[in-house]
Amino acid sequence: MTTNSRPLGRVQRTPDFDLSIEDLRAVSAFNLACALQVIDLFEAVKPHDARPRDALVAADNFVRGGPRSRAQRICAPAAHRASEQVIGAASHAAKAAGDAAASAYLHPLADAAQVGHILRGPSHCVLALEMRTIEPLTRAAAAAAILEQSTPAVVEVLCRYPSAATRDRATADVMSFLDVQLRKSVRR
Repeated sequence: MTTNSRPLGRVQRTPDFDLSIEDLRAVSAFNLACALQVIDLFEAVKPHDARPRDALVAADNFVRGGPRSRAQRICAPAAHRASEQVIGAASHAAKAAGDAAASAYLHPLADAAQVGHILRGPSHCVLALEMRTIEPLTRAAAAAAILEQSTPAVVEVLCRYPSAATRDRATADVMSFLDVQLRKSVRR
């Protein structure tokens, strides 16, 4: 038996920078605005499944000044479970809703994985707009529509983090693209 035993679970890390509640609200507002553009794609397929809409309500409550709460923690994974019951644009719309609720839990850690709390939901929105059956957008047009929802506060928060890691999955590819475009906006 060792004398340096630690409790099981995650090791607590010291924050790498400050992240205010206003910063978190800006990120959540961005995710919420994006997800609201596509939630109808899920609701058209599963009109009686309120889980993604509940996640958006939880995100909206936080954005409007409410506390981070159990509601976001419960609604986010519930919306993600709802996404598993549909395909295509509807699935991406439900994931975006879940990510909007989860975005309130962005951590101040200089870790590229944290960029997902900022850009994964908007990336799912790009894919939903691209995959929708009625008037689908090109990826470039969908990304432009989503980028319009960002604010200087979101870009400022994003720039505190390392760039998003590029992977082969479509969501990660879009996330990396959005990351580059938003960071470029600071240099203009």
